Amino acid sequence: MLTLSPIQVPKASDVLADSLREQILDGRLRVGAVLPNERDLAVRAGLSRASVREALRILEVEGLIATRTGRNGGSVVVRPSLATIERSIGIFIRGQNIRLESVLEVREAIEPHAARLAALHRTEQDLSTLRQCHERLLQDIGDVAAFLRANLDWHVAVVLAAHNELLSAFVGAFAQTVYQATDLHELSPPAIRGTVAQAHEAVMAAIEAGDPDAAQRRMSRHVGAYVQRVRTVNPIALT
Repeated sequence: MLTLSPIQVPKASDVLADSLREQILDGRLRVGAVLPNERDLAVRAGLSRASVREALRILEVEGLIATRTGRNGGSVVVRPSLATIERSIGIFIRGQNIRLESVLEVREAIEPHAARLAALHRTEQDLSTLRQCHERLLQDIGDVAAFLRANLDWHVAVVLAAHNELLSAFVGAFAQTVYQATDLHELSPPAIRGTVAQAHEAVMAAIEAGDPDAAQRRMSRHVGAYVQRVRTVNPIALT
């Protein structure tokens, strides 16, 4: 007896996008290469211009091409940016309603190791950026909103100092989520703000000294204390 399951036929635009994507990722279409215009692509692929246009839109959203307008316009192959990854992860976090608890667990897993890598790979420019973020945090210690913003910038700067693109993308994506969910005065009374500043100084000292073990240990203690405070002060946000 014949048995058939529904057959999913891919859209023409998806097939074209898959083909172009693969050629970009394997290097056949290099960064800076200009794709044929819509009409030429439609003729070569045997598709409608509408399908070609949709395929190009898919690749543009993925950050693989950029569309230029004007006389010399067209679609140019570009390198995906950190912003592309951050946007995708951010959309996933919000679209899937990922619990803040899960996001905080990722922070506890990533940031201590990022501090370790920062101690190994930081440059003088990285140290300068960390100091600037910390100085701004000290200046804004009386303003909760500004303090939280400066605190977030400092943590992102530590991750950037690790010089690992994937870590930077992950932290950049969920940092804003954490900031928005924990923008509470109860989380940052004056005493806590002072403790945070001291913890930052300890972590920075280890990073500047090139001591990866101390940097990891101090950041783990710092982030762990923050996560515990969120769980105590704002447990509803974690569900």
